Amino acid sequence: MRTVKDRIRHALSFEVIGILLVIPLGAWAFDKPANDIGVLAIVGATAATCWNYVYNLGFDHAMLRLFGSVRKTLLIRVVHALLFETGLLIALLPFFAWYLGISLLQAFQMDISFSVFYVVYAFVFNWAYDALFPAGLESGTAKAGVN
Repeated sequence: MRTVKDRIRHALSFEVIGILLVIPLGAWAFDKPANDIGVLAIVGATAATCWNYVYNLGFDHAMLRLFGSVRKTLLIRVVHALLFETGLLIALLPFFAWYLGISLLQAFQMDISFSVFYVVYAFVFNWAYDALFPAGLESGTAKAGVN
């Protein structure tokens, strides 16, 4: 299992890098001012950071209970990313529509685009993070290697 310090490092680094990528890409893709995309990104990142901590803690506990390990296969990584983004999409949809003054359908299309970006980003980021900071090393209980 990961420590609280490691989970905080994970969540914060994920969100900071994500914001730095999504603001210019979102402004370009949706032809919206960067400051509007920035507000969406900051609100989304704040919600995602809280959700990230709770979700990953729960996911790790579920993996330990079901499989006896937090080691993630390719399939588990895909399921992990999709479930995370689905929960976040549901939570952020009303805010997107309200803040931009757009319909729920338009907000849904925009939110789906952000979600697709973040599913790919989460998959790559988490794989790299696990390779750089393998679970269990902070307590000396795991061997180095890619999870």
